[in-house]
Amino acid sequence: MSQVEVPRGRTCSRRLRSVALLTGGVLALPTLSACTAGDDGASARPPAQDIAAAGRGSLADGGTVRWAVDSVPVTLNAFQADADATTGRIASAVLPALFTMDERGRPVRNPDFLESAEVVEREPQQVVLYKLNQQAVWSDGREIGAPDFLAQWRALSGKESAYWTARNAGYERIERIERGDSDLEVKVTFAKPYADWKALFTPLYPKDVTATPAAFNDAARTRLAATAGPFRIGGIDRKAKTTTLVRNPRWWGERAKLESLVLAAVPRAERVAALAAGELDVAEVDRSAADRIAYAAKDAGRGGRPLAHGPGADLAPSAALLSWARANGSDTSAAEAARATRERTAAARAAYAKEQSALKGFRVRRSLEPAYTQLAMNGESGPLADRRVRQAVARAIDRKELAESVLVPLGLPADPPGSHVALAGQPAYKDSSGVLGGLDTEQAQALLADAGWTPGGAVPGKQEEQAAGAEQEKADGQGAEAGQSDKPGGRDASDAAASDEGLYIVGDDDKPAADTRAREAGRADTRVLAPAPAALLQSLAIREQARAVAAGPDASGTTEAKGSGEGVSGAYAPRGTAAPSPAAAGGAVGKDGKPLTLRFVLPSGPGSEALRSVGGRISAMLERIGIRTEITKVADEGYFTDHVASGDYDLALYSWPASAYPATDARPIHAKPRPASDGSLLVEQNYTRVGTDYIDQLFDQAAAELDEDEARDLIRRADARIWAAAGSVPLYQRPDLVAVKSSLANIGAFGFETPRYQDIGYRKDAAPEGADGAEGASGRETAAG
Repeated sequence: MSQVEVPRGRTCSRRLRSVALLTGGVLALPTLSACTAGDDGASARPPAQDIAAAGRGSLADGGTVRWAVDSVPVTLNAFQADADATTGRIASAVLPALFTMDERGRPVRNPDFLESAEVVEREPQQVVLYKLNQQAVWSDGREIGAPDFLAQWRALSGKESAYWTARNAGYERIERIERGDSDLEVKVTFAKPYADWKALFTPLYPKDVTATPAAFNDAARTRLAATAGPFRIGGIDRKAKTTTLVRNPRWWGERAKLESLVLAAVPRAERVAALAAGELDVAEVDRSAADRIAYAAKDAGRGGRPLAHGPGADLAPSAALLSWARANGSDTSAAEAARATRERTAAARAAYAKEQSALKGFRVRRSLEPAYTQLAMNGESGPLADRRVRQAVARAIDRKELAESVLVPLGLPADPPGSHVALAGQPAYKDSSGVLGGLDTEQAQALLADAGWTPGGAVPGKQEEQAAGAEQEKADGQGAEAGQSDKPGGRDASDAAASDEGLYIVGDDDKPAADTRAREAGRADTRVLAPAPAALLQSLAIREQARAVAAGPDASGTTEAKGSGEGVSGAYAPRGTAAPSPAAAGGAVGKDGKPLTLRFVLPSGPGSEALRSVGGRISAMLERIGIRTEITKVADEGYFTDHVASGDYDLALYSWPASAYPATDARPIHAKPRPASDGSLLVEQNYTRVGTDYIDQLFDQAAAELDEDEARDLIRRADARIWAAAGSVPLYQRPDLVAVKSSLANIGAFGFETPRYQDIGYRKDAAPEGADGAEGASGRETAAG
């Protein structure tokens, strides 16, 4: 399924690129830990991959697979800013990968290149010793060894500005690289501990590529001096938009089953036609294409009867009869037009039926992609700069409904992700969504009211009338709650529309200290949610919460309100902030006579139907709590760069890939924006512009923690804080639909696992002509480079 996303893969992620229970007005806050929903990496199961797995012994030797990709690679250097998914796919087939991903998204040693790799010293410095496979050689015959590690470190360390590199995470922590007891041993000493050391040197380039800026910056864009994988680059034909990979004769591992692999750049809208025409064997497709292939399989037994779908299939018998009558009527002009229409329809039906017949030879492999789609909220300015408004948006969204709308029709599991930094099945995964809380429109409305956005606020002068009415009620002694006779401790629905000046916002680290708030509470023009002593106790409760988070999840557990029941996770408005009545909720909320309207930017391209559908559902959900949305549809090409990355949006939908190294790869996505010297904002990859110093600190600590359990706990705690900040809301894991020729094995929807390109091949009982072991297979042409 086509979705708008950031550039995919780990390359892009390195680019420069609470129920608040009240007693006596005191807020009791749950600890912001990642222990809120129970699912973790040990219990959550990843979606099963769907690749038609088969043993190598059952596969024929030879043949070509033509695999659709989105582009011809602009560069073959995966460390450059314009490297894309095609660059990454080529690199994983032709270059060393010291660690690959397993089915649970964990890094595992690749025995084709490594005999072992481990941390051999922790004090006084971290030292990692790599022992390379004795048979590992570059395609020019030279051994893979320490010189290659050394050259790549120097190119990516960030110390030499002449190298045009887009990522250096981890390499800047290395102090030196040395040869071990032999050229096949590499000792890497770190100046600062680095938990994600397994992410380094994958892919590994030959020293010929990384030794000089000229080779790194220019030569490696179009040509690699040497490779080391089951395949090598046979040629790039930019006119035909193909990249051909052929068997590497110097490959020491299990021989590739395929003779060649052709990566063909085919637009997604043209892939069904290319599959039917025999121009492709494998292609990622969208839902409509997957449906056509499923129909083709069902239609195989129709015995030549007309198809019940396709052009003209929805034409009612009466309409068909009318069309025939017009085509054969006495009105010559009308008859001619009707005959032309019928001929066009018949031609379209014939072409469609021919394509459907060809599509019978394909199957759709389906799983969940290791990436999730999120609702992003731009917190740089406007209403969404207020955390309460962001939390209200999040609590108005039914994530389960959205996930089901996308995934259930595809037969895929539809559990919304509970983490921003990992996906179900990965070791770092923990469902921390309870920190923010689930769907609750009443609480969402109360949060908006606490932020000053009320149903009456959209009408000029209405807020002042409500505030004046509330003051008159107080003066008359009417409507006062017990224990609140002369204290500004509670607010009803009309009071909620008053100014929020002087209010202490739960969990908002940017507000003044509690004692300052207490002094301001005495001002006649200030309304507070609780008496000054209660505000002070609120502050103490929040500080205790912060200490509990810093100490870890085992230190305190959930904080309880004195005299109240157990605290419940979620974002809540302070006591006394009543949600508008259901009748009032039907209208738009506003402040100072202006309605709360958010600009929702969505892509307009033919492959983005799912995003637009989800966007429409979200708009309807927000309308229920009085938030209006203005949907702006923009071209796919500029959607991300011109709108999301530049901050030209209030709400947006886009995807992030999962990573086996969240301490490194998730940090720039959630880093607190910093002001630049020119007055602009440095956001790294945090396009929501929402972050905190504490989140940054937790990621930094995790990146330097060599104890895997401790590092994992730090990551989960960071994710809990990200949920609380409510800059983004994960909605669903992306579907992965791949059309694959029925005779192919070990290819399709891979899930987390890194493909083993050498194991992709045709089954012996269905192999194409020209492949050893073919038994009566129909002929097919082998694509040339």
